[in-house]
Amino acid sequence: MRTSALLHRVFLPTIAILVFGLSWEIGGLIFNVDEFVLPRPSAAIGAYFEWQTAIWPNALQTLFTTLVGLGLAIVTGTLIGALIGYSTLLYDALYPLLVAFNSIPKAALVPVFVIWFGVGTLPAILIAFLISFFPIAVNVATGVATVEPELRDVLRSLGASRLDLFVKVGFPRALPYFFASLKVAATLAFVGSIVAELGASNRGIGNLMVIASSRFDVPLVFAGLFVVALMGIALYAVFAILERRVVAWAYR
Repeated sequence: MRTSALLHRVFLPTIAILVFGLSWEIGGLIFNVDEFVLPRPSAAIGAYFEWQTAIWPNALQTLFTTLVGLGLAIVTGTLIGALIGYSTLLYDALYPLLVAFNSIPKAALVPVFVIWFGVGTLPAILIAFLISFFPIAVNVATGVATVEPELRDVLRSLGASRLDLFVKVGFPRALPYFFASLKVAATLAFVGSIVAELGASNRGIGNLMVIASSRFDVPLVFAGLFVVALMGIALYAVFAILERRVVAWAYR
């Protein structure tokens, strides 16, 4: 059983990635696609080894801004989501506001943050926070608010207060939703960091991509994208492992 699970979770995705990369490589050779238009994976890997001393300091900067922004989103999103799910009044009052705020393109806020805070790490952290906050808040609120009415009635008949229902039933009930949102928010936070670094930072993979684009070094751009993709997969895997450890009871 464990061997089968390992096959599905590790080997099959690895094979799929290798097949995708090989198809990309062969397709680029067959159709003779210019590296300036779409570099083959081998060209991007070559650019990585050539520029890895410049890529990794910028990658670590992007990882730092992503983790800080995501950490703020986890704390704030969990708190607001729990409050909204706990109170019907707050749910009705604040949920439309959250939806409206999330509808604002975060890229449009980058110039505003540059005016307020200047070029640097802070705008990237704020964009990573804003883009990953909404799924956490919504999922936690949904998990807390969807406790079965029958279960609430039984516990209230046994003398449980609203706070008891929230602490002992509502919040544990929301944990699967919470971890599901973390896996989504982790990838979105990287997107937010890169978007902000493209125009509001002098460090990070986004800034490296801008410099590489100005030199028409498209393989280096893709090398940076590959590094970000690997970091995103790693962070997703961390949350997936935590999910299996903490809420194993939610899965058959």
